[in-house]
Amino acid sequence: MLDYCLRFRVTRLPIFILYFCICLYCLFPSGWFVAQELPHLLYFLIIYWCLSLILIYLKMMRVALFSSKSYDQKYFRLAQGFEDHYFEFFESRLRKKTARLTEGFDAVCVFVNDELNRETLEIIAAKGVKLIVLRCAGFNNVDLPAAAELGISVRRVPAYSPHAVAEHALALILTLNRKTHKAYNRVREGNFSLERLEGFDLYGKTVAVIGTGKIGEVFARNMKGLGCNVVAFDMYPNQKLVDEGVLRYLSLDEIWPLADIISLHCPLTPETFHLINEITLAKMKPNTMLINTSRGKLVDTEATIESLKNSHLGYLGIDVYEQEENLFFKDLSEMIIRDDKMMRLMTFPNALVTGHQAYFTDNALNQIAETTLGNLVSFEKGEVNANVVGLELFK
Repeated sequence: MLDYCLRFRVTRLPIFILYFCICLYCLFPSGWFVAQELPHLLYFLIIYWCLSLILIYLKMMRVALFSSKSYDQKYFRLAQGFEDHYFEFFESRLRKKTARLTEGFDAVCVFVNDELNRETLEIIAAKGVKLIVLRCAGFNNVDLPAAAELGISVRRVPAYSPHAVAEHALALILTLNRKTHKAYNRVREGNFSLERLEGFDLYGKTVAVIGTGKIGEVFARNMKGLGCNVVAFDMYPNQKLVDEGVLRYLSLDEIWPLADIISLHCPLTPETFHLINEITLAKMKPNTMLINTSRGKLVDTEATIESLKNSHLGYLGIDVYEQEENLFFKDLSEMIIRDDKMMRLMTFPNALVTGHQAYFTDNALNQIAETTLGNLVSFEKGEVNANVVGLELFK
């Protein structure tokens, strides 16, 4: 508690009094004031200071931040408004087994792999939690109807550096195409051969963008800048992109057999669950490249493995995975990984997996911290901002 409270301006008065006492002692080391009154003044100072800290502590919103890593703590401590709240950082994920840790907290701050189902929500509501702040845009891990029923407000970070995710999608494309990861390892071993490193020009290729929200828009513009023919699908088309000549919208049935590269940038909903499946994979032309930096469950992993095995799907680049909560954000290098699907994926020379790092830039981490703290402040003030997640979004 002291670590937080020492940063408050209210502590300046007792510091001034202490400084004044020290000055008196230096000027009159054996005087009447020092002998008779200074001890009483110091006692008063200590009591005043302690009461000030207690009052500050009681007035602060208490926030339990789950799935915490060192970088979360770093950027939250730097963000404006951090000192006005009491944060406790937990490395564990929030789920039914860990929900008891929310005792005495007003809000929980969670990430993509925390499990806020009805059972978890009922426990944290009973503990007094009134607010869930998400450090991400997606909210598919929250049971919104249950949260509304229990009177828990849910707020998210709708956009944090869309350039970060869009650029990572491009990085996956370039790495799979030009095989720079393999070339790096070869050269370090003294192998300068170019055998089996051939790629293709992105210029002139047809790139399909599934979902043209903020990230999808940036990705589409990036690919257009490389000279690609960009097509897209979205339930709510962005007419500005059409008017500017960035892309043209097609139906999914038109996209599957047309695209050379397909990049997913849509949210996970009941309609998009396993959007990439056995049927849609079969509709794609041979040697298509599939990129997913959005949500793991958009892709049916088993069907994708079969398509790779049959040499139909040409390339796979993923930063998200169906069962990532058991793998990602952990160091498992000295452990046996029991996820057979993931281990099978990593055996393919034309598959590339990264551990949900597409968002991971200093700009994005700073925006996440700033927006999350803004969500806490708006809730305290009774304000409803644009980041509130309501049932209309769930539907």
